[in-house]
Amino acid sequence: MFIADDRGLDFLNSIATPTDTPIDWIENGDGLLDWLAQARLVPAKALEALRAQALPGELDSVAAQARSLREWFRTFIRRHEGRSLTAKDLGELEPLNRLLERDEEFGRIVAHSDGKAIGLELRTMRRWRSPESLLLPIGEALARFVCEKDFSNVKACEGPTCTLIFVDRTRGRARRWCSMAICGNRAKQAAHRHRLRTQR
Repeated sequence: MFIADDRGLDFLNSIATPTDTPIDWIENGDGLLDWLAQARLVPAKALEALRAQALPGELDSVAAQARSLREWFRTFIRRHEGRSLTAKDLGELEPLNRLLERDEEFGRIVAHSDGKAIGLELRTMRRWRSPESLLLPIGEALARFVCEKDFSNVKACEGPTCTLIFVDRTRGRARRWCSMAICGNRAKQAAHRHRLRTQR
């Protein structure tokens, strides 16, 4: 469910109730690896290597840490959605800063192609030393969201059972649903049924 227009919020939406039953896409280690692959936050080779070297239960433990991080950040989002963040909110972000401090990023010069020519670029790389390093790109996505997005544009879907959150980039900030195909259609159908009952 990558509908939030931001990877940090997509991480929050890795547990959702799009219909009546909650679905958790990172309920275990395999789910976490699958979600990270779909989100393109970790290179496929790094995911394969970490899967191969992980001890029994180690990836499940990291998935549990990811779920705890997700729920901590959900509480932060709910408390601040609809208004811009300020410096006085910084103290609440200390758990995220502690996660970011674990990172082992480094620069590397690599070849790239822009379609016209092959050139060189400096690319940020990461050392994937342990399964816990899988939390680092998630932390980075959350930090980018906090620093680059306007919280006054963060909304929760208005679907009665939906738990999805998104950034409203529409003109006039009129987006109400996680997706018109899911909750938007349900709302239209419910409104139509209500009109029919009222007319009778």
